[in-house]
Amino acid sequence: MPETSRTVPERRPPESPADLDDATVIERSRREPERFATLFRRHAPAIMRYVVRRLGPGPADDIVAETFLIAFRGRGSYDLDRRDAGPWLYGIATNLVRRHRRDEVRQLRALARTGADPVTESFADAADARLVADSARRPLAAAIAGLPAAQRDVLLLVTWEGLTYDEAARALGVPEGTVRSRMNRARNKVRKALGGMETTDE
Repeated sequence: MPETSRTVPERRPPESPADLDDATVIERSRREPERFATLFRRHAPAIMRYVVRRLGPGPADDIVAETFLIAFRGRGSYDLDRRDAGPWLYGIATNLVRRHRRDEVRQLRALARTGADPVTESFADAADARLVADSARRPLAAAIAGLPAAQRDVLLLVTWEGLTYDEAARALGVPEGTVRSRMNRARNKVRKALGGMETTDE
């Protein structure tokens, strides 16, 4: 009787964390907490840049650390239909930035006076070409400092961090229509402060 050959199971290469979307990482971290480190490595640099640009380097380390601590503790209630956790993390960071409004306004006003950006990146670097030309740096900083906090949040999330209106709405926990309304008001106020100069893309 001929010998029946066995089918050897195909070995798959080990799964890389880079292959998993954020929602999957968060879901698995509920059972294996150490997996949450993948989310930190993936998003911490962008969150750090965002906080430093708003408040300067002083409080940034603490705020970023607290952002991810809050996210870790709240991972059980994260909506797993949201495959990208970036807006969620920006929302947490923005809430923490609100505790430092005076620092942010002080920094923007210092930039308006001196033109010297005290944070790691310039308002007018290549990545910010959508937001402002170099010649508008000082008046723009003054205009942003004068915005209501809610409008400033929307303007900076959309123009600095490149969030869509839908993502900004998720980050801030408000309807998309509210984000659009705040963005329009912010643009109009900034445009007026700059003498009608266009500063942002639609």
